[in-house]
Amino acid sequence: MCFVDPRHPFITTLLTTGDFCRTEGNSQEAKMISFKQLPIEAKAAVAAGVVFVSMMLSRSYLVEKLDFRTRRWLLRLQMALFVNTLMLMGSLHVWRSTVTTFTRSSAASSFCFMLWKIAVFMFLALAHSSFFTLLFLVAEEPYFFSLAAYTCLGAYIILIFFLFTLGSVEQAYKFLAGRGAKAGTGNKNRTALKPVLAVLLTVVLTVVGLLNASQPPTVNSVEIPVHKLPSTMNNLKVVLLSDIHLGPTVGKTKLAMIVRMVKALKPDITVIVGDLTDAEAKIIRPAVEPLGELDSPLGTYFVTGNHEYYTSDVSNWFELLKSFNIQPLHNENVKIVSPKSASDWFCLAGVDDIEADVLHYSGHGMDLKKALRGCSNEHAIVLLAHQPVAAKWALQERPDINLILSGHTHGGQIFPLNAGAYLLNPFFVGLYKVGQNTFVYVSPGTMYYGIPMRLGSRAEITEIILRSP
Repeated sequence: MCFVDPRHPFITTLLTTGDFCRTEGNSQEAKMISFKQLPIEAKAAVAAGVVFVSMMLSRSYLVEKLDFRTRRWLLRLQMALFVNTLMLMGSLHVWRSTVTTFTRSSAASSFCFMLWKIAVFMFLALAHSSFFTLLFLVAEEPYFFSLAAYTCLGAYIILIFFLFTLGSVEQAYKFLAGRGAKAGTGNKNRTALKPVLAVLLTVVLTVVGLLNASQPPTVNSVEIPVHKLPSTMNNLKVVLLSDIHLGPTVGKTKLAMIVRMVKALKPDITVIVGDLTDAEAKIIRPAVEPLGELDSPLGTYFVTGNHEYYTSDVSNWFELLKSFNIQPLHNENVKIVSPKSASDWFCLAGVDDIEADVLHYSGHGMDLKKALRGCSNEHAIVLLAHQPVAAKWALQERPDINLILSGHTHGGQIFPLNAGAYLLNPFFVGLYKVGQNTFVYVSPGTMYYGIPMRLGSRAEITEIILRSP
């Protein structure tokens, strides 16, 4: 139906001919047709946008109204759907590059090509299923399916990178050679060569990444001068663990190996700076039991990472860790007293991860003032903060902090994600000096998140020797 003003002379003419109604109807029909004719990549992008908006709305308005279990499932399901809709665009490109490109060749009707199509389809299906394993496949030890799915996800990321890079090089070559409009045998050969080369590079790097990640973490010994550290505490040994990510691909066996390595170092203090887990405490409790063997004489301490809040089970994790003699520092601090002199001590503080603020996680959130209450600048201050961004914020508020220990970045974990992790964090990996008397150390992670691969990074247990000035 058309709603118009019949008194307008132009409208009167249109009403007489019926052209106005037809124009409006045709316009609406054109809009519907144009949306239907959008390529599937564009539709996937729209779907990803819708899921992303729903995630933001859930985090802002629904989180505090939902019980923990419902919140946990909702956030994980939304994240899995969001990632999968984004991946769909890449998967279509992979399929067209590695399968559709060869459908006109003489080998397209062969049995081997049929097997290749099945292999590519299975590869993409496994990669897409990886994020759903967090919902259904978490146990004391990883399931083979989870390891296979996350391995395919890692290979998928590498393959997308090489297809894009080689495609860009090809287009640049055509532009510089002035052959963009020509189509010949050479062009066809180059088009076929691109996916073959991308697949070969992906296979090689995937194998290298798997082998690197399968090795025990390297022990990196670092000496850090700490301003105002008492001389009686010179050479105090702190072992730093971060980003173990107990869950679909890291289980009890890996954690037991880490604990054995830590005990062999005989640290005075052991600290775990977040992302210990990706699952609820009840489900994965058997895998956590090796932590009970940590016996550092001056204590073992823990602060939350962003992934603890994704589990929506932080309170139960705190209770579980306390049962293993591991003290969570929930925006609080402890005095680490010298074994040689009761009057010598420094302040060890820990803050909640900043993701708690984003998720509106009740009773949690970075509160530096609360964490440092009672820590005067007359004594050395060591802060545990999971994310390097939190370390930056802490130093802006309290430049008198002497040492901050962080994690989160994984050193990028796998190529080509290293560049993104470097650009997104104020401190990337290793030791940084800030000002005259402050240091920040960022661990590259003790294990890995999900993808059981390491490329351009190495898992690490950090042995920190504190030096008094």
